Amino acid sequence: MAASSAPERILQRLDWQVVRRLDGLLQGDYRTLFHGTGTDFADLREYQWGDDVRYIDWNVTARTSTPYVREYVEDREVTAWFLLDLSPSVDFGSVESERLKRSVLIDFVSTLARLLTRRGNRVGAILYGRAVERTIPAGGGRIQVLRLINDLMEQPRLPSSPFTDLGALLEAGQGTIKRRSLVFVISDFISAPGWERPLNLLTQRHEVMAVRLFDRREIELPDVGALLIEDAETGEQLYVDTHDKAFRRRFKEAAERREATLSDAFRRAGVDAVSLGTDEDLVHAIVRMATLRRRRRRH
Repeated sequence: MAASSAPERILQRLDWQVVRRLDGLLQGDYRTLFHGTGTDFADLREYQWGDDVRYIDWNVTARTSTPYVREYVEDREVTAWFLLDLSPSVDFGSVESERLKRSVLIDFVSTLARLLTRRGNRVGAILYGRAVERTIPAGGGRIQVLRLINDLMEQPRLPSSPFTDLGALLEAGQGTIKRRSLVFVISDFISAPGWERPLNLLTQRHEVMAVRLFDRREIELPDVGALLIEDAETGEQLYVDTHDKAFRRRFKEAAERREATLSDAFRRAGVDAVSLGTDEDLVHAIVRMATLRRRRRRH
């Protein structure tokens, strides 16, 4: 791939603006992000209080009427998979941020892929648009990162669609990822209902982290008068008066209810979840993710 190619330029920009800063802030210690996720099955033993319920082997438990957990031995190599939502709502971003959720997704995935592969690990991806569009088999090295960036850039923006089924992406992950892996589900989670169950099933086999993309205009409307709002998924348009305090309050309350519902779904699935805004410094977001994982491991 030519040195002047767009993927190469993106990777060079991220190396300079993001990866170098992360190296300084985390002092090269990425164990809180990636350590201990590449594992092989070793044995079964009876459940003890305090064990991670995600490791319960439900088939054995049902046969014996006694809870059993799976034990794993750590492998030095980590395999990470990115399950990527590129449905129409991901192509939203406010004027102030000048970044779409899709742009944030590409930068985030490229940065993590770079951090992983330069330490000898492997990364793969599954891309969802209207359906599962493409699977990039797990591989290592700089060439794999450039391929991932290139395939993401080639994924076309889609016209409005009345139906996004995030469950299909999660089910594709279950069918594709055979060995226990670190799985990043990156989406705005604007989807038809029903994705919670496949997320639960995915967490029974893999270590899963949810990264929720958002733009602050999706949470709180500014007071700017008459405004045309378009649903990125359906294309439906609606004029609203943002001078109306009651309307702005109802909009914010609805967004907060949705946030609470998402948080509850992640908590029930035992999934670490971070939010990533279009106006957020990517370095700060990744450091926050590392802090979350460090705290999780302590407990």
